[in-house]
Amino acid sequence: MPAPDSLTTSAHAAFVAGLPKAEIHVHHVGSASPRIVSELAARHPGTVPSDLDALRDFYTFRDFGHFIEVYLAVVDLLREPEDIRLLTYEVAVELAAQNVRYAELTLTPWTSVQAGVPIQAYVEAVEDARVAAERDHGVRMRWIYDIPGESGLPSAEDTLGFALDHAPETLIGFGLGGPEVGVDRPQFKDVFDQARAAGLRSVPHAGETTGPQTVWDAIQVLGAERIGHGTSSVQDPALVEYLVEHQIPLEVCPTSNIATRAVDVLEHHPIIQMYDAGVNVTVNSDDPPMFGTSLNREYEIVAELLDLDERGIADLAKKAVAATFMPDADKAALAQEIDDYTARSTATS
Repeated sequence: MPAPDSLTTSAHAAFVAGLPKAEIHVHHVGSASPRIVSELAARHPGTVPSDLDALRDFYTFRDFGHFIEVYLAVVDLLREPEDIRLLTYEVAVELAAQNVRYAELTLTPWTSVQAGVPIQAYVEAVEDARVAAERDHGVRMRWIYDIPGESGLPSAEDTLGFALDHAPETLIGFGLGGPEVGVDRPQFKDVFDQARAAGLRSVPHAGETTGPQTVWDAIQVLGAERIGHGTSSVQDPALVEYLVEHQIPLEVCPTSNIATRAVDVLEHHPIIQMYDAGVNVTVNSDDPPMFGTSLNREYEIVAELLDLDERGIADLAKKAVAATFMPDADKAALAQEIDDYTARSTATS
């Protein structure tokens, strides 16, 4: 199987580029393009280089732990509400350029609040950018508040407070990110219970750098409605059977898994086994500029891995739409847009 770089000229690139899409696993800070990181690093000199060539080296990860170190260094650049507003708007611009119509963007407000940005100012910044992006580029965004797992229960309790006391109406989900090793999912049960009771949807990361028990914990203890990554699920046939039976969506991000060494090579990526088994897999980009990818590129890679034709790619895009937390009428409208686009494209090919 080719390495990711050789898959960027997929035969389906033009189709993927024009395909209307939903993105359901993409991180706010992790979507900061080199141009934006460079601008922020120039504003706030320190550990992150502002030179674009140096940034490329900075984004070369030794392992998942090193990725987290780099990620947190970029987080530290968001020191003012205007930094957050700039990043949020530019993320939306990048999404719109890929024909992403709707995105559920994972935010980690706790880290910005720790850096001195009041939660009220944080919310105002992301909401101002969201409204402007929808007006200017037609992309709709909704928010998932993410617990930084490495910071433990205090960060979880604070994040819950942000969600319950300061959240905009556009907050729809509650997640858990950061490293999985040494961060047991059950410790967050009470926090997730309260978030779910308030109407937020449970979308924790699980089974990326740990085994299938983490996925079981996310489902059985945290009430997960979707799983971030979940790639180790293939190690447990009973879990695969459960995922197929209940059609719990997995938010799969192939290039991310290679970059963080969660998966060794693409030819071994578990999405192949999961797809063949009937697991409800969706295609996502995670932290695209940090991994040198985009949502379009991830679709091209998955099309190669799964040997999909254009209708197969469109079906994957519709799975992502179905896995969103949009109202049913909005899901139906976007699915129809995908069908119409596919019919036009296949009629002329």
